Amino acid sequence: MAGPPLWLQAVSAVVLTVGVVVWAWSVLLILTKVRAGELVRTGPYLLVKHPLHMSVALLALPWLGFLLGTWLGALIGIALYAASRLLAPAEEADLAGRFGPEWEAYCRRVKIPWL
Repeated sequence: MAGPPLWLQAVSAVVLTVGVVVWAWSVLLILTKVRAGELVRTGPYLLVKHPLHMSVALLALPWLGFLLGTWLGALIGIALYAASRLLAPAEEADLAGRFGPEWEAYCRRVKIPWL
């Protein structure tokens, strides 16, 4: 059986790299700022409201495409992201309760609030 096309391997590698970088950066910020009781508003959190959720989906997207030459990885990534969006309202309510006006200001400033 032939491997996946070269273009699919290249796209998968780029998506995987972005997912790993955003995930690691988000985890580092959470470990440093959240432990200090701060609201994370820097790094990938400047662009998207839930970069950790987004990066997990990006980690899943390329694997099956890269390894098996199938689009099933995209479906799994989309499903993971959709599941994270189901959990987001509870997380956002908790953050609003803990940070109040600071959270509201962050929500107005984030570039892509739905992601």
